[in-house]
Amino acid sequence: MTPEEIMKVVLFFLTVAGVGWGIWWKIDGRVKEGEKASETRIKVAEDKVDRAAADLAAHKLHAAETFATKAGMQEQTAQLLRAIEGVGNRIDGLNDRLDRLYENQPRRSATRG
Repeated sequence: MTPEEIMKVVLFFLTVAGVGWGIWWKIDGRVKEGEKASETRIKVAEDKVDRAAADLAAHKLHAAETFATKAGMQEQTAQLLRAIEGVGNRIDGLNDRLDRLYENQPRRSATRG
């Protein structure tokens, strides 16, 4: 091979390598842009998830503090029923006491003078 042919082959391979490197450079740039955009989207999504988790925890706490449980309602109902029963027993006892009061009254005799 003559030096001119060697130069042409070397220039051909350098051209092919340059084109390949240029294509790779463009692809790599696009991939890096995509990674940056994805990182931004991921960060925004993570922030939304964190806010949603905090809101859910606050709602759970509010619900636990505000709303009654089934066991608590049963306990309160039982206490109210016992109190009503106690009032009923006192009323029944009052009737018996009033009956005894009227039964034991001394009769007044009317004396005419």
